[in-house]
Amino acid sequence: MTALPALLFFTVLMAHFSLPHLTDLILQSDWRDWLLLLLSPLFMLFVAAEWWRFRKTPGVYDWRDSFDSLNVGGSYLLLDIVLVLAFVLPAMDWVHTYRLRTIGITPWTFAALFLGVEFCYYWFHRASHRVRWFWCAHVVHHGSEHMNFTTAMRQSWFYTFAGNWLFYTPMVWLGFEPRWVLLALSLNLAYQFFVHTQWIGQLHPAFEFIFNTPSHHRAHHGRNEAYIDRNYGGTLIVFDRLFGTFVREEEAVDYGLVHPVSGHNLVWLNVHEWVALLRDMRQAGSWREKFKHLWAPPEWRRTGDNPDHASSSPPRPHRRPAA
Repeated sequence: MTALPALLFFTVLMAHFSLPHLTDLILQSDWRDWLLLLLSPLFMLFVAAEWWRFRKTPGVYDWRDSFDSLNVGGSYLLLDIVLVLAFVLPAMDWVHTYRLRTIGITPWTFAALFLGVEFCYYWFHRASHRVRWFWCAHVVHHGSEHMNFTTAMRQSWFYTFAGNWLFYTPMVWLGFEPRWVLLALSLNLAYQFFVHTQWIGQLHPAFEFIFNTPSHHRAHHGRNEAYIDRNYGGTLIVFDRLFGTFVREEEAVDYGLVHPVSGHNLVWLNVHEWVALLRDMRQAGSWREKFKHLWAPPEWRRTGDNPDHASSSPPRPHRRPAA
């Protein structure tokens, strides 16, 4: 029964398509839509090299965990291409019809686009940790208790459904063509693959000051209290420094979720937090309190012995280890 919401979603989704429709979407695509999939062999080469490097080091690789990450990641990549071609690009094309101006692509404008997409990514990533609705999708990525290149590939089926693409529509509205916006995002995500590793220590201070690095991102994946909800940057760390969410990697990182998801079922890994959200919303109380679970932080809970407007907000326990 716990898998029913996901099965229903995918049944309705795939019923919307016919084979000729899917074929038309693929034929109308170009290389920009396929970049991450095209880079997959390179990613797998780095996975193999990293595994070889740490094959005798306990705690870096767990084969069952890595298989889960690759399984979730592979299915995500294939599904995401269909969703982008079928839903995201048409929606962004509609936004583009109301653009402020038309911005052509040159080296300088693409650099500006890349920086703008990084800014949008920062706020998407921050919302994905501080808004329950978005956390329901993003939690999948934090489910691994290991830090290696396969962890980078553990992505949610439900990002498009949750609305992650909405964070990048301002760049389309400003005047950038949607496929170029999504290409800049793909390059951003490709860079992030390489920060999911224990292979690389801290880099030169100047690089660490500007860019997101393996050190910064290891801290981001930690459930240590000092590391929770920090270092949201994709390729850069400057927005974390600017908006007060930066933390240095100092103490040893304890990776994963406070309440680890049990089992290795591919569907359950993707839907468990959605099920928890629905369970919380079904609790007795006012409709306002029920729906507040959608936009409140993941740790927000209604108090059981106070009026409907009362709530408790402990400091980020959704990923904090128990004492």
